[in-house]
Amino acid sequence: MRTVRTSLRSTSPLRRVSLRRRIAALAAATACLVAVAVGVLVHLWIAQDIRDRAEARAFNSVYAAMDVYRRTGALADGAELDPAGLPAALRHPADEQRHTAYDGRVKGTLGPSYWAAQRTAGPGSPVLAVQVNMGPELAGLPRLDAAMAVASLVALAVAVPVAGYGAGLLARRLRRVAETAGRISAGDLDARTGPTRGGDEVAEIAATVDAMADSLGRRLRTERQFTADVAHELRTPVGGLLAAVDLLPAGETEDLIRARVRDLRGLVEDLLEVSRLDAGAERPVHVRVPLGEVVREAVARTGFEAEVEVVASGAQGGPAPVETDPRRLERIVGNLVVNAHRHGAAPVRVTVEGRTVVVRDHGPGFPAELLRHGPRRFHTGAAERGSGHGLGLTIAAGQARLLGAELRFDNAPDGGAVATLRLPG
Repeated sequence: MRTVRTSLRSTSPLRRVSLRRRIAALAAATACLVAVAVGVLVHLWIAQDIRDRAEARAFNSVYAAMDVYRRTGALADGAELDPAGLPAALRHPADEQRHTAYDGRVKGTLGPSYWAAQRTAGPGSPVLAVQVNMGPELAGLPRLDAAMAVASLVALAVAVPVAGYGAGLLARRLRRVAETAGRISAGDLDARTGPTRGGDEVAEIAATVDAMADSLGRRLRTERQFTADVAHELRTPVGGLLAAVDLLPAGETEDLIRARVRDLRGLVEDLLEVSRLDAGAERPVHVRVPLGEVVREAVARTGFEAEVEVVASGAQGGPAPVETDPRRLERIVGNLVVNAHRHGAAPVRVTVEGRTVVVRDHGPGFPAELLRHGPRRFHTGAAERGSGHGLGLTIAAGQARLLGAELRFDNAPDGGAVATLRLPG
């Protein structure tokens, strides 16, 4: 007999990027951008200030030198008549006014400079000029840039940890809200975030999640109470119907009515079982049982054909005994086998290996909605899987949770639905 091995697909969680790291990186990028912008602006402003002051000095120096030249005929310190390096724009001024010009040439120890010139008398007279060297002042700009860079690095070293700390506080608050939402999604309707300090958007999100959980809890409690009330109210009239059917004369009509009443009684019993599971009134009774034998008996009680494969493990010749509630285990396996026959297609195979029980059919497979959200009461999924009241898988999932087992639903790559039950150790 061939062993059926089912490959179950697993959805890996998305790679989470820490909000704290993102905010710290954003703070670092912002600090770097601000430091570069401030450094460039300061550099340009200082350079322009040096040029403005050099131009003013040159302009004033020509005024003083011209006064000395006209009174004494001598040249003041730094003043020259028609110097060779005078820019072309100042060699032939059109009037006797003072003029300035920037000279970006570097000659020896002289860096960029500003010239100021004025004609000494009328047209054709010599030009008195003064040159102000900006080299020493401009030489200090690299030191200023280095100081700005060091200050920016220090500010960055301080800003990033502070931003990381603040982001960590925010991330912890958001993580608390996310954990609460995750617990609610997993079925813990009593999970609440509680009061959140800050009065900001995070507190608003936390309050909204708590309000959503309250509303969801009220709706589910109403639904569960309705299910329980309907089941209890129907139990008595259905019992009366069964007693009345026994009084009918034997025949085809009596058999048909009896079958329908039994289906109705099964539905009522299923509703009662669901309501007990919802209310948490069920308590498992654990005993040590041979898993393979319990599964064989559960399959036989369904009355459906199913191939049972017990895979040998080690020297024991079969799965080791497990501690579980055999009645509830039979209920789970029976519901899975019945569901496979009613909504799937033969052959139905049951594989027992270790603490795992796999039930597989060869029908159209589970609907995508069931794979995403799990079984839901009164919902059978796709139309091609047949009709029914949709409580079989709901009960199986509830009993599995009660046993602390994991029940997973998937579709085999080559077709067919696969239900995998893993009992706890």
